[in-house]
This record gives sequence, structure tokens and C-alpha cells, in this order.
Amino acid sequence: MSGSPTNSPAGARAHARAMSGTVVEAMPTVPATLGRAPPGVTSDRMLWDETVGPGGYASKVLNRGAHLCLQDLRGDACVSMLLFNAEQPLERLNVADTIKVQWNAYLCAGRVLLSDMGRVLASILEDTAGTHDVFCAPSNAAINTRRYGSGENWSAHPNARDRLLLGAAKHGLGRKDLHPCVTWFKGVSVAADGAVRLIEAPAPAGRQITLRAEMNLIVVLANCPHVLDSRSRYTVTPVRVLAWRGPITSSDDPIRNSAPEVARAFLNVEEYFRR
Repeated sequence: MSGSPTNSPAGARAHARAMSGTVVEAMPTVPATLGRAPPGVTSDRMLWDETVGPGGYASKVLNRGAHLCLQDLRGDACVSMLLFNAEQPLERLNVADTIKVQWNAYLCAGRVLLSDMGRVLASILEDTAGTHDVFCAPSNAAINTRRYGSGENWSAHPNARDRLLLGAAKHGLGRKDLHPCVTWFKGVSVAADGAVRLIEAPAPAGRQITLRAEMNLIVVLANCPHVLDSRSRYTVTPVRVLAWRGPITSSDDPIRNSAPEVARAFLNVEEYFRR
């Protein structure tokens, strides 16, 4: 260590300052207004622009009306997502109710994500992937260790559960707050015998899904291989995360009026904000 440029405070400072302006693929753009806004979105509306690399995680508070876009840059992303009411995080995504209330277990454009209080947390505005998972838990350290030889948070093969915990911790949340997640870009099918199988067909790069926040949200993401991924090599590719300001959903919105159950969940949101 004697020859290291960082073995003294002055050397460490010089090294750190020399890194200024360094750009790598997996990093946030700060402020987001300096990033590449999507078509039709002015830079001043941007709230979040970050690329999450393999095994990475990210989290953000988004206000009601914000749009969140996840872009699968190379066709092999696997993004686990947790959602919380930012004002009262005891309210969070309820995958079981999301499935039950909409009479459908396969998420796509026009569907909503419901909380355990019967309110809409987010609506799905766009989906060019069509393969997502609401059945399986995120990977954990034990599974990754069996499959890849390591699975701890700071190993070469971090697992989605521990990455989600890191993202949640940035908002004062802990292990007790982890709830069943939605996994984007990796679909599963349920066979006649009840077995859940990963859809492993190759996917094109550039797929994306866009959500609209219907409440003030804490969003936590982890980009790790799916728990059912049978490949022996730790394989997952980067996802770009974009968010921008948008208007609160109107009363004539087509998703809001897509079904009586969904309309009621939106009314529950309005009642929550009537204060």
C-alpha cells in the first residue's frame, strides 16, 4: 500500500478529484435535467435518469402524476420492483389484490398496480415487452450461492432480495417492509399441473414499460437474474430508468374507467387526497 496514490489524505483527495467528469454506463445523471429526455418531454420535467447495471439497484421518491419508464437496453434485463406510499410506507404494493381485483395475472398496458389499502399506486401506460412476473419471489443469497458460487450483497453475484433491501433502507425501511414484488421483462407461465416456468425465449433490445404514479411513491428497483433463470452464468443486462413530471389522472382517463373495480380504486385514491 505504500505506493498507493490514496494512502494519504492528500493523495486520496487528488485521486477523488481526478475522477471528476468520469462517465460509466451504470450511473445516475445528476441533475436529471442534463440527461436525454424521452421524445415529447422537455428537459425541465425530468426527475430521474439512471442506468442500473447487472446486479445493481436504485430507488427514488416520485410524486403523483409522474411517469416512470424502464428501458431494457439489451434484451436481458430483469427488474424487481417494490412500491410504497411515500407518505405512509405501511401502505405498499399488494400483488395478490392486483391480480384478484383485475381478474388477470398477466400485467400489460391498461392494468394497474394496487396497494393493500385498495388504492391505485400506479397505472401501466405502455408495455412493449409483454413478459412480466407477479408469481415468483426475488432471488436470495442462498439461491444465488447454489447457482453461481456466491450470492451475498457485495459478491460478484448479488441477489435481488438484498439489493431491494439496500434500496428500501435509503428511505428508512427494513427487512419487515419487503413485500412480494413485480418483476419486469421476465415472464412466467403456469402449466396445467400448477408448475411455474420461466419464459426463456430471446428478447429484443429496447423493450420498455411506462408507469404513471397515481400516489406519491417510493420506488425501489433491483436488476438481478430471475429466481428461475436456469443459466449457470450470472446473466442480466442494464436497464435505463427515466422519470418525468406529469399531470394527475383525469376523471375521463381510459385506464381509470376500464372496469368498475379499477374505477373504485381510483375513487379511493381521490378520497385519500381529499384533505
